Amino acid sequence: MWWIILAVLAVAFLAFVGVVLMQPSAFRINRSASMAAPPLAPFAQVNDFHNWTNWSPWEGLDPNLRRSYEGPSSGEGAIYSWEGNKNVGSGRMTILESLPHEYIQIKLEFLKPFAATNTAEFTFKPEGERTRVDWTMSGENDNFMKKAFGLMMNMDKMVGKDFEKGLDSMRQTVESDSRKKG
Repeated sequence: MWWIILAVLAVAFLAFVGVVLMQPSAFRINRSASMAAPPLAPFAQVNDFHNWTNWSPWEGLDPNLRRSYEGPSSGEGAIYSWEGNKNVGSGRMTILESLPHEYIQIKLEFLKPFAATNTAEFTFKPEGERTRVDWTMSGENDNFMKKAFGLMMNMDKMVGKDFEKGLDSMRQTVESDSRKKG
């Protein structure tokens, strides 16, 4: 009797391990928003980390969030580090590439609650009087634990909602600024 239970548990465990190992080794999350502003406006919101307090979906999660900035005030080489409560953790972002009004690539290093290094990208495409902003994050699920976590938690749904909220806040910020200037 016990050997049947042990055999069933062993088969279930091996099936779980097999399913985890077959998970993709990379992930990509993307959200887009259209904004009634020229590309310069949303580009400036992303290219200067000091502006992220205007629209980042994580800014309000910890009223005691500690921020620090290094390097140039904006563009390539600008660095933003944060340390906060369990809702925001701690980490660092570095702008690796900044093509004015078109594209920004950011190295995103999470330290807490878990260590991970991902890439965030923003593209800004004019569409008549509007700008389409795409926010993408990609990374590697390069070990068993990351693949198992990805199987249990849908990163696209989890982080995608934050991207949508952030893009909507950015849209409100740049459209409000456009109306004030216009």
